[in-house]
This record gives sequence, C-alpha cells and structure tokens, in this order.
Amino acid sequence: MNLSGRVAFVTGASQGIGRACALKLAQNGAVVAVAARNQEKLNDLAGEIAAAGGKALALALDVCDEDQVKAGCKAAIAEWGKIDILVNNAGITRDQLVMRMKRADWDAVISTNLTSAYLCIQQVIGSMLKQRWGRIINITSVFGQMGQAGQANYAASKAGLIGLTMAMAREVGSRNITCNAVAPGFIETAMTAGLADEFKQNAVKQIPLGRVGAVDDVANAVAFLASEEASYITGHVLNVNGGMLMG
Repeated sequence: MNLSGRVAFVTGASQGIGRACALKLAQNGAVVAVAARNQEKLNDLAGEIAAAGGKALALALDVCDEDQVKAGCKAAIAEWGKIDILVNNAGITRDQLVMRMKRADWDAVISTNLTSAYLCIQQVIGSMLKQRWGRIINITSVFGQMGQAGQANYAASKAGLIGLTMAMAREVGSRNITCNAVAPGFIETAMTAGLADEFKQNAVKQIPLGRVGAVDDVANAVAFLASEEASYITGHVLNVNGGMLMG
C-alpha cells in the first residue's frame, strides 16, 4: 500500500485512532497534516513521524470552527500543494439517557462528530477534483449501525457519517474520488479506558474474536482504503469490530 507522493489530512490526530492513522499513513509514504486541539500532543506526533523519516505538519484547530478548518486546510495545501487523503476521525462522547440529555451535549457531539466532517470535506474537495484523485475516509462506529442506550447523540452522529459517506461517494465518484467509512467496534483507546470493567467484560462477550481491538486494527483499514488497491471501493462501510456486528 504505497502512498508515496500523497498528502493526507487527519483530524482528531492527537491520540487514539487518529494518531494511529497518521502514523500508519506516514509509514506507507504519505506526508501528513495532523489536526486536533492539543498543540503539544500534535508536536510530539509530528516529531515521531519525522524521526521515522516522514514529514508531518502539526495544525492546532477546533474542527467545529469553520474558519479554523479553512485555515488548517489552506496551510496544508500551502505546504504541499494539495490534499489527496482526508481522514475524518475527530469525535467526542457526551453520554446520557435522552430524557436527561442536555441540548448542549447533543449539539456538541453532532457538531464535533458529524458537522466537522462536512466542513473538512468542503475544504479539501476542490483539491481532489482538480487532480481527479482523492480518498475520503470517515471514521464511524458500530454504534452508528446498531445503536447504544445512553448514546443517542453519538449513535446519531455516527449514523449520519454513514449517510454522508454514501452521498459523497455518489457526488464525486465520476472524478476518481472514493468515499468510504470505517466502523470500529470496541477499540482500546483513551476514550474507552474510563469505562467500567464490568462494561468491558460484557462487551468482549459480544465479540466473536473474543478480544478488544487495537488502534492499529483501524489504522490498517484506513491505510488500505487510502491506497490504490482500494480504487474500486466506494460508498462502503468497512467493519472493524471482531465480528461484533454481522448481517
């Protein structure tokens, strides 16, 4: 999966799945613009990529802020002339039963997880159309496919990403641009680290492979979808969940 000559833009790159995706894309030859709110963590990531012989640009920004997204994408294009690969990974949770969920928590999750993907796509699509090549990869979730009690906002945002993925695949497919989603199941990250042990044990019982996934499991799927080997795949949701969801 040679990505030499490609420029990637990864949101939510300071930790977890986003960080793993940035590292994997860089290992496969892409130069990577890494975006998140934490400049220090981004600098560490960019340093790690550089130490391994790659190139990275650390962009501290809030994906919910349209002006910051525009500035970040412009900075990446100014640095490398284009953006070939977009990984919309930024995501948060604000869990609560619907009857108790505050409107602010609904809005924050929808804005961060779904609206940000639209904002980023809008800023990079011109570069992809111009060169008639592009890869848009949205990180959704198994809970966007099957729902989860206490996560109506999160599940709705992730289901929305699947609809966005399919719509974009139809809009830009004729220009040799693919748009796919990766749907992780239970992955060991900072976001899941705070969950109760009992919840984790019950979750593993629902996974046929009998284990929690690793961030590299997701990053490998992203690297594949970004590659030339996946050129005839678009509008697809690639499940990376150990068999948690079948059918």
